[in-house]
Amino acid sequence: MEHLKIASDNYVAFTFFIGTMAMMAASVFFFFELNTTPTKWRTSVLVSGLITFIAAVHYYYMRGYNLETGDSPTFFRYVDWILTVPLMCVEFYLITKKAGAKQGLLWKLIFASLVMLVTGYFGETIYRGSSVTWGVISGAAYFYIVYLVWFGEVSKLAQTAGPQVAKATKTLAWFVLVGWAIYPLGYILGTPGGLFGIQLVADPAAASHYMDIVYNIADAVNKIGFGLVIYSLSRTQD
Repeated sequence: MEHLKIASDNYVAFTFFIGTMAMMAASVFFFFELNTTPTKWRTSVLVSGLITFIAAVHYYYMRGYNLETGDSPTFFRYVDWILTVPLMCVEFYLITKKAGAKQGLLWKLIFASLVMLVTGYFGETIYRGSSVTWGVISGAAYFYIVYLVWFGEVSKLAQTAGPQVAKATKTLAWFVLVGWAIYPLGYILGTPGGLFGIQLVADPAAASHYMDIVYNIADAVNKIGFGLVIYSLSRTQD
């Protein structure tokens, strides 16, 4: 098992390990706090715990995969995202539901997130020769989510749900706009035609290692941060 030990200079595996522990700790926290969470916010906090738990399990597996092969676990990262990102979008529906959010909004958010991820996966792994086309489709779905949470139904509903919900929604919207922006950047750096056919890095393998580190940190911040915003909201509402 010598090859599974993390070398002191293996920052990719180290951030996988840190991500695993951070998100597992967050899951334990959210699950244990369910008993003291007001009933109307319990589902939201539960979903936050599920998001970090799913991510922790995937990160544990991805760390092992990276140590064994030295490769970026792109497939398994997308599996993680395709489970957790729609759940993060569900949080917007849950916190605005009492303000009148309909199931149609829920399905819009889920559908847009799946389109964003599936087309991103196609462009990054299967159809790399047409990565620009797939990237544009993925980006369009991403900006549709941004529109919904900043200017569309989510934003409008949040404004009628009370100041605390409006504040929480705006914070989550910043996560989507700024925190999630790292993923399109990784796509651009990691595909041959990521920026309209322009090769931005001379060594794609090195770029992949650097982006794994950035992805790992961003994932932990985004997923745990989402959950903490929801948890904070559950403590400020009657």
